[in-house]
Amino acid sequence: MDQVSQAISALRVGRGTVRRFKQSGPWGLNYSGLTGSGFHVILHGTGWLLSADASPVPLKQGDVVLVTSGADHGLSHHPRPLRGLLPVKLGTADPISGTADFEFLCGAYRLQHTNVHPYLAALPDLIVVSPAARPVVDLLDEHESSPIPSTDTARYALLDLMLVGALSQWLTSVDRPPTPDPAITAILRTIDDSPHSRWSVQDLSRAAGMSRATFTRRFTSAVGRTPQDYLLAHRLDLAARLLRETDDPLASIARRTGYATQFSLAAAFRREYGTPPGHFRRSHLAQTRDDGVG
Repeated sequence: MDQVSQAISALRVGRGTVRRFKQSGPWGLNYSGLTGSGFHVILHGTGWLLSADASPVPLKQGDVVLVTSGADHGLSHHPRPLRGLLPVKLGTADPISGTADFEFLCGAYRLQHTNVHPYLAALPDLIVVSPAARPVVDLLDEHESSPIPSTDTARYALLDLMLVGALSQWLTSVDRPPTPDPAITAILRTIDDSPHSRWSVQDLSRAAGMSRATFTRRFTSAVGRTPQDYLLAHRLDLAARLLRETDDPLASIARRTGYATQFSLAAAFRREYGTPPGHFRRSHLAQTRDDGVG
């Protein structure tokens, strides 16, 4: 559960969205180009989950489709190839009044400048679990349909509950859940717990009980990036989350993310995100005001 919680928490650097979709008659939606993690919760009716590399999967009321790391996929009223469906951009569906043949909630964290946590990237691209946690689904639906915009804090908490609950449900249902490298998992937890520490690769390899070369090889194989690259990305992702979620001054965020000064953080942040930290924070606030629900 620590790994699941840490992986979901890392998604908060992205923009969290929730939308309700209604479809009737012949219909099909192609979700492509998502960088991040999300889910669909089937509220009413039956349909099919489509992907490029697997057979269509039937869906019914109460099912949850987890999209662990942004894989292209589709939903349709009947089994068909994914290719040819028109792509839908998350958050742009027009509301439809009344009851439809198929209704579902779509929630996601969209990441623009980083990748999903290594734990999520190691899972299957698409996971179906059932039944959904009804109290959480009801709260999500209520927040999405409310005329009063929900706060980031409330929306993100519900997104987290949905993702953690569904992932935990899946992990207890599979015969052989994923088993990441335990030594590397312990180091990832160490970094997550103390991002402010001035870690060197030598420090981390010593903590893992390995030579630097062995540690670097195993870490890169498990995580998909070198220890240095992961440390940099993790600290800047945390800085982005703090800029989004708090009013802390940049000097305080620098200390919490292992930078000696706010100026060194600002320079690294601009190289990674292409914008200064202050502009990043103001853009997020303006975006939240514009669309009301993130």
